[in-house]
Amino acid sequence: MFSRRSSGLFRKYFLVTISIILASFVFIGGALLLLVSKLWMDEKINLLTENSISVAQNTSDVLESDYLGESGRGSVIVICNTLMQISNAIEADCFITNINGDVVYCKEILQSNMALYTGNCMVHNQYKIPKEIMNSAVKGLYRSTGDLGGSLNSIHFVVAAPVVVNDEAVAVVFATQPVVDGLTPYVAAIFKMFFIAALFALALTFVLVYLVSYRLTKPLREMSAAAKQYATGDFSKRINIKRSKFRISGHDEIDELVQAFNTMAQALATLEMSRRSFVANVSHELKTPMTTIGGFIDGILDGTIEKEKETQYLKVVSDEVKRLSRLVTGMLNMSKIEAGELDLKPQRFDISEMIFRTMLGFEQLIDNKHIEVRGLDTLENNLVTADKDMINQVVYNLIDNAVKFTPEGGYIEVSSKSDIEKVIIKIRNSGKGIPSEELDKIFERFYKIDKSRSYDVKGAGMGLYIVKTIIELHGGQIVARSEPGEYAEFIFQLPLN
Repeated sequence: MFSRRSSGLFRKYFLVTISIILASFVFIGGALLLLVSKLWMDEKINLLTENSISVAQNTSDVLESDYLGESGRGSVIVICNTLMQISNAIEADCFITNINGDVVYCKEILQSNMALYTGNCMVHNQYKIPKEIMNSAVKGLYRSTGDLGGSLNSIHFVVAAPVVVNDEAVAVVFATQPVVDGLTPYVAAIFKMFFIAALFALALTFVLVYLVSYRLTKPLREMSAAAKQYATGDFSKRINIKRSKFRISGHDEIDELVQAFNTMAQALATLEMSRRSFVANVSHELKTPMTTIGGFIDGILDGTIEKEKETQYLKVVSDEVKRLSRLVTGMLNMSKIEAGELDLKPQRFDISEMIFRTMLGFEQLIDNKHIEVRGLDTLENNLVTADKDMINQVVYNLIDNAVKFTPEGGYIEVSSKSDIEKVIIKIRNSGKGIPSEELDKIFERFYKIDKSRSYDVKGAGMGLYIVKTIIELHGGQIVARSEPGEYAEFIFQLPLN
């Protein structure tokens, strides 16, 4: 019944649900049979009780009036006739015993022509009611289930009522009825009706549960298939949320799970793209300086480069080595950040002085591009307590980006101000700026605005990610603003303590 595509969770869910429903039907059926049996038995006991009391009262009246003469023949006929009519009406056996427990009146004594048998009753002659039952019956109404101390050949309902004459119990009326013979056909009829109804209900439930289970587990099966596809590196698969008549609410846990799964898939796809871009960028970043370094060193060693130019080319090699060192340092820092191993070593320092000194380090590049630097002469002294080396890396990366992306004859503007709680640093540079759709992504790891590498030929997309992480580790914030074609600006704030 279950195909391979419908195995697993769907099969388990379906079988568990059907098992619970079947167990519920069995429980309900059993409870129903017990209830019906109890009601039937109570009804039979009550019926026997009412008729036993009626016969006892009628017998008491007959005995008190000594009906039809001293011989009592008429009384016997009336009493036995009553016993016969009641027994036939309620399908029971009614008889009367004396105080000693011997049967004295029963329906078998009376013939069909209302004549009395001269001998003893063949049916009740062997009955001998136990003394303890008689004692209970004489004192009042007696009701029980049993075989009357072996007098009956099976379990019967037994009801007894005393016959009182002149305030004295002179006899006892017994009414008995077989339990099994009456209960079995009644219960069988009820069970048959319940079984037929349950069979139709189960058939309908089976179909509905199958459809609902299949529908409910379909997104899970799709997610399982998509996860296997993701394992191969293909993150293009997305799970569609389809509405159906089996989905009662418009938004439930399955919807939330599917949305979370799709969000995760999008994040994985973005991360995979970033990873591939990062691998390509880092490969390029490593290959280019290593090729340059190797070429210049080989040229010096084999004499291709003249002696007087060795110093010039060694400076180029030194710059490339520093570039490699910065790249490796950035990668190590990112690894520490992701492992949670980047520890802060706070100290007190002037962040405005740090900005000034860092800007001086780029003096040659700034002069070569004829960049105007604004705001250095108006920087206020602002003391902060933070990890000096990490904040220096933040300032260096932001100024390095500003210098790289500022065109010839452009400007770089810096400012520093503080209040009682924080210091706010702004670094703005003129140029093409940052497209508005890129502003929310530039702080992601491995992300580079210019995929063609025409702007930043030295970056691997780690700088701003590390900057943002360091700022947040210090309890600060950083944002980027831009006016395309005009400027790009980075603003970060740090708590003073």
